[in-house]
Amino acid sequence: MRLLYRARQFWLALGAQPDPNELSLAASLLTSAQMVLFSELQPTEQAHALNILSRLLDQGETHPDLLAAALLHDCGKQLSPLTPLERVWIVIAQKLFPLRARDWGRVERELLVRVPRWRRSLVVAEQHPAWGAEMARQAGASPLLEALIRRHQEHLNNGGANLEEELLYKLQVVDNDS
Repeated sequence: MRLLYRARQFWLALGAQPDPNELSLAASLLTSAQMVLFSELQPTEQAHALNILSRLLDQGETHPDLLAAALLHDCGKQLSPLTPLERVWIVIAQKLFPLRARDWGRVERELLVRVPRWRRSLVVAEQHPAWGAEMARQAGASPLLEALIRRHQEHLNNGGANLEEELLYKLQVVDNDS
């Protein structure tokens, strides 16, 4: 069932472009350095992030770090942009070989250029949260925003242990459904 969901997501994302009004909203929520990170995302990733932001706002969310995390959680992907076919490969590999895919994705950023292309996409899938958190830190992100980006792929069963996990859970729920 998840595979069908991902296939639908793939087809919808092929032509996704950010809406200019939503880009203005993003600019009002991010610092100029953070907006540079956002603007360097591929258009489909910008549209994905803006969709998450919109859904969080529709739910009445107002925490500035949560809203910024919606926009920046995938910014680490810009270090090695993914093609649509690579995105498909990630989904298939994670579905059919979850442990192996995770192992294939454990490569230091400095060694990324030496990794075969078929494996590089799995490295990006595994490592982009840490890369993005570091990029956001360098762009002046708060420690909470940095943590939300770094942890956005961790598996949480629920939120509420503390503010960070409460916000992280809200981000994950919307991201996993987008």
